[in-house]
Amino acid sequence: MRCAVSRPDLFASLVVFLVALPLCVGVALASGVPPELGLVTGIVGGLVAGALPGSSLQVSGPAAGLTVLVYEAVRTYGLGALGVLVGAAGLLQLGLGALGLGRWFRAVSTAVVQGMLAGIGLLLVTGQVYALGDVEVPSGGLAAIAGLVELPWRADPAALSVGGATIVVSLLWARWGGGARLVPAPLVAVLVATAATWLLGLKVRRVEVQGLLDVVRVPSVTDVGRLMEVGVIGTVVALALIASAESLFGAAAVDRLHDGPRTDYDRELMAQGTGNVVCGLLGALPMTAVIVRSAANVAAGARTKAARVLHGVWLLVVVAGVPGVLGLIPVAALAGLLVHAGWRLVPVDEVVGLWRGHRGEVVVLGVTAGIVLAGSLFEGVVAGLALAVAKSAWDISQVQMETEDRGEAGIVVRVRGNATFVRLPKLLDELDALPADRAVRLELGGLAHMDHASAAALEGWAAARAQALVVSSSSTS
Repeated sequence: MRCAVSRPDLFASLVVFLVALPLCVGVALASGVPPELGLVTGIVGGLVAGALPGSSLQVSGPAAGLTVLVYEAVRTYGLGALGVLVGAAGLLQLGLGALGLGRWFRAVSTAVVQGMLAGIGLLLVTGQVYALGDVEVPSGGLAAIAGLVELPWRADPAALSVGGATIVVSLLWARWGGGARLVPAPLVAVLVATAATWLLGLKVRRVEVQGLLDVVRVPSVTDVGRLMEVGVIGTVVALALIASAESLFGAAAVDRLHDGPRTDYDRELMAQGTGNVVCGLLGALPMTAVIVRSAANVAAGARTKAARVLHGVWLLVVVAGVPGVLGLIPVAALAGLLVHAGWRLVPVDEVVGLWRGHRGEVVVLGVTAGIVLAGSLFEGVVAGLALAVAKSAWDISQVQMETEDRGEAGIVVRVRGNATFVRLPKLLDELDALPADRAVRLELGGLAHMDHASAAALEGWAAARAQALVVSSSSTS
């Protein structure tokens, strides 16, 4: 009798489950919601999104990249509105996928995405450093950064030691290739921190766990009515776009890790949307494809989508069967994991590479990250996209002007390249610098593109030039 699930997929599902369990809880706490809601999202990511077509080896669940946005949304609109926000974002993703727009997310500037992740990573690090010391984080990214000066005097030494040890164990265990392949570094770090806390009798804050049914909340009619608010709509759009971009960029990265079937981006977007609709109906966290879990899935030898579905089964079995185990985990240990995860979102190596050959991209990345830190995630992404478009317009607007003096026949001016409003002032300055008493023949056949603003300006310049020559000839005679 042949087993329906292969041994590699079974082993990979256990590895992914061990990676996902502490991260689901940690992301939920960082988002300001009960830890069970992170686990619900992880379960849905396996059982629902994992079973749908799109990407065969990518694993979904709650992501560190959305913690800042979810935290601000919960603080502004309340926990009761979370399900509506997530469900509406899922419906928007379904619509985008149905329209075949999934592949277009690949056209988003990489610098904007990296800047978004860098800003999120820095916010996550600054926020979770407070949790390392069992200290309440100030509201706002700049306030959290400013408060770091006083943090050493406010932090609980025991909690800080537990969190710091978690980071150290994560780094060291990940460097041991053989051990990391057998047992994931996040699990080892949390187990060590939990055991040390119990053996030493440390009085630190631990995860408070309830039953899944106690935290699941189906949105009410009143909650749905909040979708008429402008701020709520903006949050829904931000959730949908950022979750979609993170998932589809992650899919491209996972495809480079294996030789199996490639991702169908539109189907993957619809799978993510379906998962988020289900998460919204349960009042849980939003989901994205998570590169950490996906990479662990590939590295563990997964061959089919059975591995990611089974990881959701294991999460459900543990949460439903032995939820008390989660109550032993120190919050500082999970904060340590998220500090490590947040720092990994900051693309230090990529910035160095970009600075050598594409410094304009570094500016886009830095501005996006800075506005995410100082303002909000949505503002940072919008500003980054606008700056990226402006940079692209500047880059393609290369106009060269060649002049040929033909004596009494006048001057021939040939314009080549792309004439757009971006470089129009420079072009007009060069034309105005031509001798005022000479006839000029303007040849535009070398232009690959000319926008309306440039065409109107050049027609105006030619008319003014002809009028000036008429006046000059009349006064001379």
